[in-house]
Amino acid sequence: MNPSAPGPAGAQSPAEFDYIVVGAGSAGSVVAARLSEDPGATVALIEAGPHDKDIPEVTTLSRWMELLESGYDWDYQVEPQENGNSFMRMARAKVLGGCSSHNSCIAFWAPAEDLDEWEERFGAQGWNAETAFRLYQKLEDNEDDGAHHGHDGPVRLRSIPPRDPCGVAVLEAAEQAGMPRAEFNTGKTVLNGAGFFQINAREDGTRSSSSVSYLHPIEAERTNLTVLPGTQVKELIFDGDRCTGVSVVDNAFGTSQPVRARKEVVVSAGAIDSPKLLMLSGIGPAGHLREMGVEVRVDAPGVGENVQDHPEGVIQWEAKRPMVTESTQWWEIGLFAQVDPGTDRPDLMMHYGSVTFDMHTVRQGYPTSDNAFCLTPNVTHARSRGTVRLRSRDFRDKPRYDPRYFTDPEGYDLRIMTAGFRKAREIVAQGPMSGWAGEELFPGEDVQTDEQFADYIRRTHNTVYHPAGSVRMGAVDDPMSPLDPQLRVKGVRGLRVADASVMPELVTVNPNITVFMIGERAAELIAQDG
Repeated sequence: MNPSAPGPAGAQSPAEFDYIVVGAGSAGSVVAARLSEDPGATVALIEAGPHDKDIPEVTTLSRWMELLESGYDWDYQVEPQENGNSFMRMARAKVLGGCSSHNSCIAFWAPAEDLDEWEERFGAQGWNAETAFRLYQKLEDNEDDGAHHGHDGPVRLRSIPPRDPCGVAVLEAAEQAGMPRAEFNTGKTVLNGAGFFQINAREDGTRSSSSVSYLHPIEAERTNLTVLPGTQVKELIFDGDRCTGVSVVDNAFGTSQPVRARKEVVVSAGAIDSPKLLMLSGIGPAGHLREMGVEVRVDAPGVGENVQDHPEGVIQWEAKRPMVTESTQWWEIGLFAQVDPGTDRPDLMMHYGSVTFDMHTVRQGYPTSDNAFCLTPNVTHARSRGTVRLRSRDFRDKPRYDPRYFTDPEGYDLRIMTAGFRKAREIVAQGPMSGWAGEELFPGEDVQTDEQFADYIRRTHNTVYHPAGSVRMGAVDDPMSPLDPQLRVKGVRGLRVADASVMPELVTVNPNITVFMIGERAAELIAQDG
């Protein structure tokens, strides 16, 4: 990094680099760090939020819940939901490291079946388990000494120690309910099992975000990498059909300046802001762009479509004993199950929380407690699909984010989550939890029928904050895939996308490490093209 380099707005002439990466998030920081390993290449990494280095509530993992709806959160309100919780907020980080600086750092290799499906079902050639597992190994420094793990990558992965006695009791109860102990990230898909997570965090409690892992160690000496925090990209710049740079704003007045790219621009702004930027730049559904007054450059109907998430419910009990007062990140255990037999991946996941989680229940009149624990059933492969749309042609306006929760025609998502509530009750009814589980605070023991669960879920459900798929990659001849398998935007040159938006199908598990992997793969693909 060249800390003395002037910001674009203060430059006497337009700044110019070989590569521009828009968004210093989970993938963008990876892309920029890897591209700048070539000393002959100059790279600009542009981030709307601040640098994370001197913000302890960001870098200290156990404080992550302080960041929700804070100044480091874009805090997108969902559009009114026809069948879900319209009070929902979608947290998206506004800080170096993106959502890896904002999340609970649950670290998962995605199941091989997820990754192979990208290639086999969606035509994203080259995106498969073999490639992804190689890149997981490259990026990780895993405390597990398994031969399939990486041990010299930039991202520290370690297993959460079993120090939470209520959590240990949950695992014992899960075993008695037919859900055996499991280890994660072994290279084998856990269809039915529970265990303490691995997390991407250092032993001192510092999160191993993309910024901490990839940027902090190099920023002092890598002079060919320029990080520009506090700088928002207004739109992409084109010369004919070639993307030649970006127009940026780093001031309160909306005054913009160009930053030029000699080779490529990589958009890594996330599953909500990447489609927004493409649409503002004329790449998206033609009818919608015209409605917003944006000149159509490429009619790309798949931009802003195919939005997926992990919808999440919550069931909470008052604890009979004092809960832990210290934790790595307060959500330390995962539980997987198959509701529908014969599937090759689990269709239900639960997180165990050692804290109260009443952000959507208190307003509905449910009781709460400061000494509680919860389980959060979520649907690993929800079938509902949402959209991202522009609110206006003004880059300062937040986009319209409509996840359309529980709108799949067959009612699959609601059915799976309801089964999760029943499984959670079955677990907590086992003997090991008798000394821990007091009153069921919500939904409450009187909720028993499918209809009662459906009403509760629609009013109070949350999200695991995993939007994906809004600029998906796919076969070259697939009109609904805005990207080809090399992550290049179809219809233009010199432009790629690399973040969670490129996933054709959201992975079964918490996706953040997979987004790191996407950044690693993007850097490889760019380097191959020279």
